[in-house]
Amino acid sequence: MNDLALLLTPAGRALLDEVRDTDPARELAVATRLRREHPAELVSAALGQARLRQRAAAKFGAEDAARMFFTPNGVEQSTRASVAAYRARRMAELGVTSVADLCSGIGGDAIALARAGIRVLAVDRDPLTAAAARANADALGLANLIEVREADVTGVDTAGYDAVFVDPARRGGRGRIFDPEAYSPPLSWAVSAARRAPHAALKIAPGIPHEAVPEDAEAEWISDGGDVKEAVLWFGTEPGAVRATLLPGPRTLLSRALPDPGVRPPGRYLYEPDGAVIRAHLVSEVADQVDGGLLDTTIAYVTADALRPTPYATAYEITDHLPFNVKKLKALLREREVGTLTVKKRGSAVEPEELRKKVKPQGPNAATVFLTRVAGAPAMLVGHPA
Repeated sequence: MNDLALLLTPAGRALLDEVRDTDPARELAVATRLRREHPAELVSAALGQARLRQRAAAKFGAEDAARMFFTPNGVEQSTRASVAAYRARRMAELGVTSVADLCSGIGGDAIALARAGIRVLAVDRDPLTAAAARANADALGLANLIEVREADVTGVDTAGYDAVFVDPARRGGRGRIFDPEAYSPPLSWAVSAARRAPHAALKIAPGIPHEAVPEDAEAEWISDGGDVKEAVLWFGTEPGAVRATLLPGPRTLLSRALPDPGVRPPGRYLYEPDGAVIRAHLVSEVADQVDGGLLDTTIAYVTADALRPTPYATAYEITDHLPFNVKKLKALLREREVGTLTVKKRGSAVEPEELRKKVKPQGPNAATVFLTRVAGAPAMLVGHPA
């Protein structure tokens, strides 16, 4: 708390501007120089905050990150700005004008909601985190739309708000928490809070079992740039709906409850579904789009004879299909003069780096090898992006 208070003073803000682009490798030298003119505590706080802002730029963008205030946990656990903005747009499209943002952290989601024109009550029980959220609302000119309250979310009255957003803590002293009832607050509490509001969104880990999704919720898995970021349970939208949303875009694939695709021999093309599609169990929808089947009942690779581009999967043209054999693969790559080798695996215990060391690729050409199973048998498929 004291560090943040120091940084919010005119002297603190001026020092933050001075150290904003400090190279971490030069931090000690910079600190030594600045301590001749400034209190050591202020210098340490400014350099620590500059370091956090540099890390946060990947999530919040350089312009916002340079003005915001962060805690180490805040940088680690905040929603990526692109994902928060997408969710805020969905809220606005539902007609939501006010949101109780419970477990608001340093305010990343509150900022996105406010920028969508939504009034926000941001609640967090940690004093430093709440102070950072308040400072961020002020720094980004959104204090008129964001009220920050330091409180236990379980005691907050959300009546009068159009929607509730809950982002429970999913990390503990030993790292990630996988049991939804071990979240803080537990998922069951968050669901009960959601059901009391006209609309609600609960941010959860993307690995949540589908059977843990309440029947009256819509489940959405979101990826950004191909990386799965989160799952969201929506209330007051389409109960039972399942969707995968890919950012940027957004592009959304809705479940049609299709049966599992059949297994078939490898065709000319292999489709690698986006991670959000796989987490949402929508591989069948992709297979239907490309008129394909599975290589194996337990592997989320789709194979087809024709190239039918889809935003929900990356297509590769397959040139070779081999049973798993490192020597044969090494000979094939040597023959093709492959020096740049991308190794992808699904259903294989072989580590990509281990394989790369064994085959020692050399040459001007590039290729992708898939380590997987075909109808239960270990296999290697070699090809390139279509």
